[in-house]
Amino acid sequence: MTYRVHQLRPGDVSLAHGMLTMFSAAFEDPDAYDSKRPSDAYLNTLLATPTFIALVALKGDEVVGGLAAYELRKFEQERSEIYIYDLAVAEAHRRAGLATALINALRAIGRERGAYVVYVQADPPDAPAVALYTKLGTREDVYHFDIEVEVEVEVEE
Repeated sequence: MTYRVHQLRPGDVSLAHGMLTMFSAAFEDPDAYDSKRPSDAYLNTLLATPTFIALVALKGDEVVGGLAAYELRKFEQERSEIYIYDLAVAEAHRRAGLATALINALRAIGRERGAYVVYVQADPPDAPAVALYTKLGTREDVYHFDIEVEVEVEVEE
């Protein structure tokens, strides 16, 4: 099978929808990826945002893999790091090197942008993801916390 990796740009809204559809199936999470699907205008604006990076693996015109990442500009030095937010490959196309190809394409983008690292988190029960990331990088044991934004707090300006 021949696959190719493509970086989404403004105007690639149909491919962005294809990536969302593939994520929904791969993660078995239609509530997150289908129930409140963003509008074409929103996706076009997001794809034009320089700090958002979206890559798809294509077999012909079909999205069979995808990666969504964010470039985070650092405060302490003039550099950035890139966070992989979502990465998935459609079940029928797994074990073909697509996740590695997507990450390697992201690494190349990171080099071009002067990023010093690409990072990702994985849930321990997700053994295939942990194995992939272990193969490609160095594991750090960290805690992840979700902090609600709906709580009213006083901010001194």
